Amino acid sequence: NACTVTLPAGSVGDTIELVDYAGTWDTNNVTLTADGSEKIKGSTDDWTLNVERQGVKIVYVDATQGWEAITGVNETAPALNPPTYSVDFLVVAGGGGSGGQYAGGGGAGGYRTSTQTVSAGTEITVTVGDGGAAAAYTDADDPGANGDDSSISGSGLTTITSTGGGGGAGNGDSGADGGSGGGGGNGVPGGSGNTPSTDPSQGNDGGSNTSASGGAGGGGHAGAGAAASVFNGGNGGAGTDSSISGSSVGYAGGGGGGRRTGSGSTVAGTATHGGGAGSAGTAAATAGTVNTGGGGGGASGGYSGGANGQGGDGGKGVVVLSMPDGDYSGTTTGSPTVATGQGGGSDTTTLVFTGSGTYTT
Repeated sequence: NACTVTLPAGSVGDTIELVDYAGTWDTNNVTLTADGSEKIKGSTDDWTLNVERQGVKIVYVDATQGWEAITGVNETAPALNPPTYSVDFLVVAGGGGSGGQYAGGGGAGGYRTSTQTVSAGTEITVTVGDGGAAAAYTDADDPGANGDDSSISGSGLTTITSTGGGGGAGNGDSGADGGSGGGGGNGVPGGSGNTPSTDPSQGNDGGSNTSASGGAGGGGHAGAGAAASVFNGGNGGAGTDSSISGSSVGYAGGGGGGRRTGSGSTVAGTATHGGGAGSAGTAAATAGTVNTGGGGGGASGGYSGGANGQGGDGGKGVVVLSMPDGDYSGTTTGSPTVATGQGGGSDTTTLVFTGSGTYTT
C-alpha cells in the first residue's frame, strides 16, 4: 500500500535506506515527512518516492538542510520528489459577436475540460479570452468579430487551449470558423466548429441559410446552430452545464439569429447556456453572458424599409480550477474567486478566473 514514513529528529551522519522491494512505488507512493521536527532537502514540505524499483539512502546533514538523499539505484528521476495531486480544469473561450444585418448569431467559445496531475511549486498560467464585438448594424455586410482564446499552461502540464467562437455573418456573408462556428447570414452557410480540431470536440457548426431569410443560429458546445427559415432567425446551438465551480452553470451556448422584417412570421432565434437571443425588431439583440463564452445574438435586418436592431457582443470566457481542499496552496495572481468546501463531498477548493492570472500549486 501507499504509506508515510515519518523521519526522526536526526544527528549528523544518521542514515536511513529505503528500497522498493515489491516494485510498486510508481502506484503506491512512499511519502516522507519530518512531521515538523526536521527539514528534508532544506524544506518543511513532504516529499515522495515514486519510481519503481528504486532504492535510496538519505543522511542527516545539519539543521539547515535536514535529511538529504546521497545515493540511489535504478534511478530514472530524482530520488526525492515533491508530492503530487490532481487538478480539474474547465477552459471556455470568448464567444463570437453578431454581424451587421440579417445576421447570424455568434458561435460559442470553445469548451474543453482536463484533469492533470501537478507537483508542488508548479506555476499554472491562466489566460481568459474576451468576447468578440458585434458589427455595427449600419454596416450591413460586416461580420462580427471572433472571440479570443482561453488557455492553461505550465511546466509539466499539457497545454489546453479553447478557441474563440466564430463571428456571426452579416447580410450575405458566411459565418466564421471557431471553437463553435458563427451562424450564416442572408442566404449563406454557417462557420465550422471545432476548428482547430480537438478530441473531445470543443464545439459545433453554425447554422446555414438556404434562402433569403433571417440569420442562422451560432453553434454551441453541445449542438449545432439551427438554420434560418424565411424571415425567421435560427436558434443558437445548446451549450453545456457544469458544476465544477460548486453550482451548475451553463456555458458555451450559441447566439440566436436575427429576424428579417417582412410579411411572414418574424421570429428571432432563441439561445441557452449563456448565448444571446437574436433581435426581433428595432430592439438590440442580447449579448452573450459574460464569463460563459456564449455567442452574441444576431442583428435583425430591414425589409422594404423596415428598421434594424443592433446585434450582440460575444460573452467573455472563463477558466475554472478545482482541487482537494488540503492541497490548495493559496498562491494566486489575477484575483480569481476562491471558494473552499465545494463539490459533491464538500471537500474541494475552486478557483474561478474571470481574467488572466496564475496559480502556483
